[in-house]
Amino acid sequence: MSRPHTRSLVSLALAAAALLAGAPLPAAEHPIVIVIHGGAGVIERAHMTAEREASYRAGLGAALDAGFAVLERGGSSLDAVAAAVRTREDDPQFNAGRGAVLNHDGICELDAAIMDGTGPRAGAVAGVHHVKNPIELARLVMDKSPHVLLAGQGAEEFALSQGVTLVPESYFITPERVRELEEAKRTAAESAPTTPLPLRPRGMGTVGAVALDAQGHLAAATSTGGITNKLYGRIGDTPVIGAGTYASESCAVSGTGQGEFFMRQVVAYDICAMMQYQHLPLARAVDLMIHDKLRRTGGEGGVIALDRDGNFAMDFNSAGMHRGVRNSAGRREIAMYRDAN
Repeated sequence: MSRPHTRSLVSLALAAAALLAGAPLPAAEHPIVIVIHGGAGVIERAHMTAEREASYRAGLGAALDAGFAVLERGGSSLDAVAAAVRTREDDPQFNAGRGAVLNHDGICELDAAIMDGTGPRAGAVAGVHHVKNPIELARLVMDKSPHVLLAGQGAEEFALSQGVTLVPESYFITPERVRELEEAKRTAAESAPTTPLPLRPRGMGTVGAVALDAQGHLAAATSTGGITNKLYGRIGDTPVIGAGTYASESCAVSGTGQGEFFMRQVVAYDICAMMQYQHLPLARAVDLMIHDKLRRTGGEGGVIALDRDGNFAMDFNSAGMHRGVRNSAGRREIAMYRDAN
């Protein structure tokens, strides 16, 4: 039978020997953390039924737990964010994968990105119509090609070369998204008959995740259908590395909101840059971006962010943001509204 006291003496002896030999000690295990979002926008109790709220919370919880399970069994942050995003690409109530919003022509154009802070490495796809889980294809672009971003038909041809199963466009379309498109077209036509496009984007239900694994590695992933009634070919911030998705050795960020503003401000990268060059704490960098820089230009939305010490932020300047966090300290939190509930 093993003796704990004997084991501890052996460990001390080995550590002392390593010090004498000049060898580095094994690195202490990092905390494990995953943070997710499911979109920002008009998310208010007054517009939410109890059943719909429960369904959103269940979807967020399933994604949060799927990602955390990867970390808990020693998996990488990259695998964790992919699992958390893939879960919501399969959930039609979020604006990613099945159930994504429709463009002006009534079809889905899907964008996704994933980034490994170690390296760093990144992969992204834009404007795909037939890929069931765009986040998986973004991962393949990173792992199996020399490129970072593939778009449209070229991305789908690459998917076929990698054995990815494609699905018909009808797979993604839900009755609710069809109704949203019809309403958006009517509103746009009444407001500006000569320009039947959204004056303010709808469908800001982009999904994302950031994670820190036990090895201290950070990763970020984001997936979206974009905005309702967008022009064919429009690409938002999600697959643009540094705009809606970014990860480095010290910071990981995923955004949701009005993509054009996130691209103009390079939101995800700028948060990490403020930390690196101005030595700001994560929460302060996020606050400055969301409530000062982004707001001053009229941008609406939010971000989730995580640093290598396990500090996290979930901040937004919209009415609400679907969000959640789980960590190895026992915290598990899901929220939707501004009052942190």
